[in-house]
Amino acid sequence: MILADKIIKLRKKNGWSQEELAEKMNVSRQAVSKWESAQTVPDLEKILQLSVLLGVTTDYLLKDEIEEEELINDDSSDTAVKRISIEEANAYIEQRKKASLRIALATFLCILSPIALIILGMLSELPNPIVSEITAGVVGLTVLFGFIICAVPIYIYCGFKNQPYEFLDKDIPFELEYGVKGFVTEKKNAFRPTYIAYNIIATCMCIFSVVPLILLSFTENEILVAAALALLMVIVGIGVGMFIVAGTQNASMQKLLKEGEFTEKEKKRAGLKEAVGFCYWGILTAIFLTVSFLTNCWNLSWIIFAIGGVLFPIVMCICNLIADKKKD
Repeated sequence: MILADKIIKLRKKNGWSQEELAEKMNVSRQAVSKWESAQTVPDLEKILQLSVLLGVTTDYLLKDEIEEEELINDDSSDTAVKRISIEEANAYIEQRKKASLRIALATFLCILSPIALIILGMLSELPNPIVSEITAGVVGLTVLFGFIICAVPIYIYCGFKNQPYEFLDKDIPFELEYGVKGFVTEKKNAFRPTYIAYNIIATCMCIFSVVPLILLSFTENEILVAAALALLMVIVGIGVGMFIVAGTQNASMQKLLKEGEFTEKEKKRAGLKEAVGFCYWGILTAIFLTVSFLTNCWNLSWIIFAIGGVLFPIVMCICNLIADKKKD
């Protein structure tokens, strides 16, 4: 008995239509039809999924001479494809929705963390300084580390809450149960207008955040410049937070649907991009702090982050090219 006949036999044994089997396998009904008519053969990954889904060994599926069904032993459960129900999918989406707000808050705190150090540093350089350089440094660093200390536990908490769903970020195979794909797609389509609006508003905020600083850069009033710089950081922080909220929620649904950045191809890129991104921003922060402390020009050194932000997409494009070259 050939593979095509075995798929038909097992599908009917489970009482599934071609559409239902296609839904469980995350393929089109036409693909299942071609398998059953022996026009095409499933790739190795799909063979493994069929084996787990239908409860038979891969040998039974692939070897024509084996007529009797060979059931999978219980001890093979470690390699089983994870199946996600509607309840699990909805719980994951809701969990990431809450996490997006927490992560946005933590990131906002990190962006604002150097604000006191920068502003007090500028005020300490006035002809009649409001605070001394020592006081500015001590208070500024205290606020900086205080904000970071508040932000780090939030990141850690979100990481722990996401642990049950870590398999979605790894190479562990999973499939959506019947009806889940439609449910998630409907949620994703409903969220799409919000996703677009958040990204447009956040982009405009980040672009126009520099306007007050530019307008006040020609004045000699250091207090107004410091206020404009503080306003810039607040606006950028809100904008970045909006990017995070929209992106995190949209990504949760893309992960389940294996779309966008979470296709098999993009997943292979993700590891390299994550490592490079972590190193990039770590080095950039180190450069910012080193230059700022050595020159004491806190009112100008923030430009390092602006330049870094512009260059970051270029670095990510290079990562994509390197990942594609390795794959080839």
